[in-house]
Amino acid sequence: MPNMQYQQPQPQQRQLQIKVPDDVLKGSYANTMAVFHTKEEFVMDFMDLYPHQGAGIVVSRVITSPGHMKRIAAALADNVKKYEAQFGKIEESQAPEGIGFRTA
Repeated sequence: MPNMQYQQPQPQQRQLQIKVPDDVLKGSYANTMAVFHTKEEFVMDFMDLYPHQGAGIVVSRVITSPGHMKRIAAALADNVKKYEAQFGKIEESQAPEGIGFRTA
C-alpha cells in the first residue's frame, strides 16, 4: 500500500484595505497616559498636559478587550526590544511631578 499524505486545505488569506482618515493620519502628541480597566475592557486615555498652565486635554481614548490588551502589551515590548537592538538602550526619563504615563 502506498504511503499517502493528506494535507488540510489552507484557508485563503484575505487582504484588508484599511483607510485612515486625515485627522487620524496626522497623529496626536501625548505626554501622559492613564489606564484603567473593568473585567470586560481596558481603557487607555492619552493626554497632553500643560502643568505650567494647569490644563490638559485627552487627545485619544482607546478601549479594548483584556485579550487584545495583552497582545498590545506584548507588541509594545517586542518593538521596544527591536528599537534598542537597532538604536541602543532607551533611558527611561524621569516624569516631572504630576506628569507622566501612569496607571490608575
